[in-house]
Amino acid sequence: MSHFAILTDVTRCIGCEACVEACQKTNGTGSDVPHRWQPDPNALSSSRWTTLAQTREGRFVRVHCRHCLDPSCVAACPVGAMRRTPEGAVVYDAEICMGCRYCMIACPFRMTRYEWSSAVPKVRKCILCYQKVMSGELEQPACTAACPSKATVFGEREALLAEARRRLAAEPARYIQHIWGEHEVGGTSVLYLSDVSLDEAGWPRTLGDRPRPRLAREVLGTVPWTFAGVAAACYGVHWTLERRRKVAAAEHPPEEDNGGER
Repeated sequence: MSHFAILTDVTRCIGCEACVEACQKTNGTGSDVPHRWQPDPNALSSSRWTTLAQTREGRFVRVHCRHCLDPSCVAACPVGAMRRTPEGAVVYDAEICMGCRYCMIACPFRMTRYEWSSAVPKVRKCILCYQKVMSGELEQPACTAACPSKATVFGEREALLAEARRRLAAEPARYIQHIWGEHEVGGTSVLYLSDVSLDEAGWPRTLGDRPRPRLAREVLGTVPWTFAGVAAACYGVHWTLERRRKVAAAEHPPEEDNGGER
């Protein structure tokens, strides 16, 4: 498979949380330990890498790392603990992670979580069961294998995009005509179809289609020119003020000192 991806059809999800249980068991994350500062005990955490959010319409939406095609977390990690694999999964090396949390700040979806209760805390998140799939231990991520209604399926990204377009065309009245993750922030490897807005499940409308790292590089690329422009402007102001001072001094020379006599 050239590019790992997951397609979640919100209209098919029954909210059973089989995906959550399978993820915890397979990755050995342990049981949920909600923190007092965690408003929702079922929210993502260092031990809960995938969860379900419920929309105001009563729909259940899987929430986990989107595995961006141009991931902000990878660009922000100062030690290279985060990396995007050739297969599209965004994984991390816990041995390298120094717990700086830059990835948490950079993620446009706020999907990474911190081990607040650990003496040596690290960042934790969904890795699409990457190592187990690549080694052949699993044929697909535990979450998609466990889904009884096939609401979330694993496959190659282009094939899943084609399947999503087929469903939209076949049942236009059933879905909002949009594939979440196809273009947002440059595209993600986790795709969604839904009949309700997914704003409440981490897809804010303000995301835009441009990858955040590319936008950051473009902005940072202007810094040298900005400094040069500011320096030139400051020099221009200084030259103008100095020129005015000299002209004023020439036009109004100081009176000669006659020993204090007038």
